[in-house]
Amino acid sequence: MKITVIGQSLFGQEVYKELRKEGHQIVGVFTIPDKDGKADPLATEAEKDGVPVFKFPRWRLKGKVIPELNVLPFCSQFIPMEVIDLPKHGSIIYHPSILPRHRGASAINWTLIHGDKKAGFTVFWADDGLDTGPILLQKKCEVLPDDTVNTLYNRFLFPEGVKGTVEAVQLIAKGIAPKIIQPEEGATYEGIQKKENAQVNWDQPAEAIHNWIRGNDKVPGAWSVVDGQKITFYGSSLVENGSSPDSQQLQIPGASRPGLVTKNGLVLYGNDGKTLLVKNLQFEDGKMIAASQYFKSGDDLTVDLTEEETKLAEEIRSIWKGILSNVDGIEDSTDFFKSGAASMDVVRLVEEVKIKTNGLELQNEDVYMATTFKDFVQMLVLKLRGDDSKEELHVDYVEMQVNNMTIRMPHQLFINGHFLDAEGQKSYETINPTDGKPICKVSLAQIPNVDKAVAAAKEAFENGQWGKMNARDRGRLLYKLADLMEEHQEELATIESIDSGAVYTLALKTHVGMSIQTFRYFAGWCDKIQGHTIPINQARPNRNLTFTKKEPIGLMYGRCRVAQYINTGKVPKNPNLKPCSCQHFRKKKVSAPLKIPPPFPFPQNSLLQLQKMGMSSVFFNKGENCIAAGRLFVEEPIHDIFVKKVVEEVKKMKIGDPLDRSTDHGPQNHKAHLEKLIQYCQTGCQEGATLVCGGKQLPRPGFFFEPTVFTNVEDHMFIAKEESFGPVMIISKFKQDDIEGVLKRANDTEFGLASGVFTQDISKAMYVSEKLQAGTVFINTYNKTDVASPFGGFKQSGFGKDLGEISLPVLSTYVFTKNTISPPIFYAF
Repeated sequence: MKITVIGQSLFGQEVYKELRKEGHQIVGVFTIPDKDGKADPLATEAEKDGVPVFKFPRWRLKGKVIPELNVLPFCSQFIPMEVIDLPKHGSIIYHPSILPRHRGASAINWTLIHGDKKAGFTVFWADDGLDTGPILLQKKCEVLPDDTVNTLYNRFLFPEGVKGTVEAVQLIAKGIAPKIIQPEEGATYEGIQKKENAQVNWDQPAEAIHNWIRGNDKVPGAWSVVDGQKITFYGSSLVENGSSPDSQQLQIPGASRPGLVTKNGLVLYGNDGKTLLVKNLQFEDGKMIAASQYFKSGDDLTVDLTEEETKLAEEIRSIWKGILSNVDGIEDSTDFFKSGAASMDVVRLVEEVKIKTNGLELQNEDVYMATTFKDFVQMLVLKLRGDDSKEELHVDYVEMQVNNMTIRMPHQLFINGHFLDAEGQKSYETINPTDGKPICKVSLAQIPNVDKAVAAAKEAFENGQWGKMNARDRGRLLYKLADLMEEHQEELATIESIDSGAVYTLALKTHVGMSIQTFRYFAGWCDKIQGHTIPINQARPNRNLTFTKKEPIGLMYGRCRVAQYINTGKVPKNPNLKPCSCQHFRKKKVSAPLKIPPPFPFPQNSLLQLQKMGMSSVFFNKGENCIAAGRLFVEEPIHDIFVKKVVEEVKKMKIGDPLDRSTDHGPQNHKAHLEKLIQYCQTGCQEGATLVCGGKQLPRPGFFFEPTVFTNVEDHMFIAKEESFGPVMIISKFKQDDIEGVLKRANDTEFGLASGVFTQDISKAMYVSEKLQAGTVFINTYNKTDVASPFGGFKQSGFGKDLGEISLPVLSTYVFTKNTISPPIFYAF
């Protein structure tokens, strides 16, 4: 078809380009005159293609064009009816609302101001009324709770509107375009939203204020007079309770109560007592700031540039000069927008900075919040340094001199980037298990604290910067975190020792050392998480395909599990009994290992190796180990000598201060656990098991429990079925070569995290390992986990895997259908 495009802006440019791709002939483009020496994007594109371009300040009929159709994708001018009716097929117009609702030039604004749950656009046949012509095509979308004019336009109305306009032309070309008369029922017309009528009325509910602010965001901008000057509000969202202990009051004339400037933004109140949060504020001079920075002066946020950063600043100055070609020179005070920059220039600046800095991704918002050259450079440098939060973390430490060093431990709740006291100042004492004395008081979270933490985690997951960050940048930060942990590994291991009783050398090598390895391992995966494109039976004739995409899911625990999840955007939680090292580390289904079947020693194996590995499988970290061997089955021919050797070695173990480098066995984690172990051993004796050694608390301060060995343990006994999670070795005999019998006994449990086989017969090792119902089977070794190896259990020992490639986020599957008329449709399962 021969088409005339009448309109302007990026929207008009995209419609023009898509129409040409579909093979239509654009015989002319009519658009607005150049502004400040710059052509409209539609004009620029058409001129590049050699298409006649006409730039009229106002319309009048001069001569005649002979297109078959006029397409008006976005047009702010009045077009004479002679022009509208001239083509063979008349004219079609794009309008960003579901007509007949919201007729008029500010349709998107009013869709949000009225709190509509659905938005959309209409392509209609032009007539002599105001947005009243017959409907050709409509598309709808959901309105999200925090949508603004910008987000709604960019997410749906722009991209789908371009496709919809082109689809409408295709329907006309095929002779199947409908003309549906608009109903008058439900029709509305609202006036044009301008700055002078966008003032906020505070005497209404919070939701209505929120809708007003977002319905004017970005243009024209909802405003109010604050501290004697006009302040415009951007980035509104409804919140349950946005107040925080460090907030500052801000008087808002006409509001039911003062606003609160918090670290998250400006909290505002409706007349119903409910709250909304505003992220950004703009002053009358055009400068925009984060609302959280309202009471801070610009001088407080200024940083001195290094030589390399000064060089970068001059390169950025050249970029500004290239964009602001009408400005003689770029001074520190040069304002980007007051010098004539428009929205397209913002896009260009963001892209040129990305190239110059090797990938730093600014948001358009960043430019609006740093409009002068000096402010822009400061913002850029802070982002490149990784410390653009501009907010100091205030921590109340408990300091101790221990292990020849000063350790500093936070003791408050850590919620939404802040250390805070619990509701009602609730706390509890965390005890050093070595001497039974308090280390410090730790805040004890109450229900309101938990609610806030969950809300903060949800907000961070859904809207936080981590999830939006370039994957490679995420990896870079994880590497940096691992380096910081390594730099402080002695302090972390010391805290772990005094807090949980772990032997220092073990804490240094495993608790902290493996954590560092885990972060480095998963840092390398950040930019390698990808799905697959899968051929399916229905691929023809409808040109369908399926692709998978990995997505983060849930919540996890412990430092070793943190890295594999936060590389995609998750948030960790602390243990409640021994939180100190996790609290220091901070400066949701749970994949939880529970219980394991036992290892199998066989007589062919080296007795020395067998004895060492058997002891390690049970007594490693005082038995407080998720894969500690809950039970050992020992073949009859070696049973007695095995028990004898184990008891001899147990009596040689040094029990004492975990900070002593020669200590083999430290105290149990806490008093309740110690008491449980005492009861556990008493039950074993009462049921008839033989207590060979141990079974008692040591007569010394602290929570020390003797390494314990039971023999003659039968399958029905409590200690055979229940895990001690302590230094208790449970030994049962099995008859020589009765492999099927012992497998049946071992698998007779609802748990299955890890197991072990000890033999020099490789066929026996492979057979037994295949039949054992456990997530991990060690062969002739034990406790040899690695960050690259999958780890997880069967049955009730959790689901899914930690560590290794397999632990990366779960797959979501998408089916994609390409249709010659409709825009692409995605179905998510």
